[in-house]
Order: sequence, then structure tokens, then C-alpha cells
Amino acid sequence: MKVLITGTSNGIGKAIALEFLEHNHDVIGIDILPQTINNPKYTHIIKDIYNDELPEISEVEILINNAGVQNSSDDIDINLKGTIKVTEKYAFNSNIKSVLFIASSSGSTGAEFPLYAASKGGMIAYMKNIAIRIAKYNATSNSLSPGGVITDLNKHILEDEKLWNEVINEALLKKWASVEEIAKWAYFVTVINKSMTAQDILIDNGEAANFNFVW
Repeated sequence: MKVLITGTSNGIGKAIALEFLEHNHDVIGIDILPQTINNPKYTHIIKDIYNDELPEISEVEILINNAGVQNSSDDIDINLKGTIKVTEKYAFNSNIKSVLFIASSSGSTGAEFPLYAASKGGMIAYMKNIAIRIAKYNATSNSLSPGGVITDLNKHILEDEKLWNEVINEALLKKWASVEEIAKWAYFVTVINKSMTAQDILIDNGEAANFNFVW
């Protein structure tokens, strides 16, 4: 299938692209950063999803909105407005089978930087709007909301033993997800899943369930 993914130069987006390439799909990546994937079935386009004019890409079958920033004055513009811009351009075609949004647990809990949490909460609401609008194509629209994920973005936590112990204590399973695990979720939700739509999936190792009760 023809798969379009934003934010593929590193982290979760790169892992998702590699997962689809492993299954022999044609993958197009849009990222503001240079290409880091070397595969004949991968095409890389350098664009800013909010500020740049998006390229013409026809007959997208799977669209995965992953590109985003955190703790920045651009959170709303890139995470939400940029994602809307991408989705409105590519999702509405007769070949579309699935649209996926990489949101965040903070989109439901609010437990993070204000603009970031708001951008991801808006993304989840928009995902449901898209589910309604692409149902006519028999296509699904869902979102994944990871909690802590082991990425370079979180190095300051991963490499600080005191901070890491404090953070990991909030997870019932005492661990964070890997980018490869999130990628497999993305593949399942967009390719294997045919019936679930308008749903947000929380993948947080039990962070939201830990209420720190003290007797």
C-alpha cells in the first residue's frame, strides 16, 4: 500500500516507517529534517507541515500524522494546525483506508506542558471528526496516545537516574514503551484493524491509572 507518514527522520515516526517498509509497503515520509532511512521503497520529502506548501501526492492509502514538537511556542501550530493541514490535503480520496494520529496521553490527562497537552487533545477531537468524514470511503480514523516512550527527545530523563526513578514510579508496569512497540500498534490499527474507528488508544504502562494513594 501507499503509506504517507509525517515526522520520519527519527523517533516514533522513523520506527513506524521502518515497520511498514519491513512489510514491503511503499512509504513516503515528510519531515523538516534530512532523510535517515535508506530503502528503495522509501521516498523522503523535506517540508515544514505548517509553514510550507505541501507537495501533491495522489492516492494515499494510509496516512499517519506523527510530526510534532514539544514544549514550544509552535505546539498548536505544528501539532494541531499542521496535522489538520496534512489530513485535509491527503485523507480525502477514494483509495484511503486508514488515518492515524500519534497523539499523547497528555491529550486526555492534561498532565504536561499546557500548549502541548492542548494540541494533542485537539488532535484527538479532530481524529473523531475525520472518522465521521471518511466513513464514506469505508476507512478508519484512530489515534494512539503514548505515555513515556524511549526516544532521544527524552534523553534528559533517561540519563538522569534520580529523575528517571521519579518518573518511572508513576507507571504501574515500571517501564516505558519502545518506539518499535508503538510502530507495531500503528501497523495493527491501520492495516489489520478494519472495524475500530473514532477511538483513542492509551499506551502508557498504567501511568494514568496510578493515583498515588497514601493512607
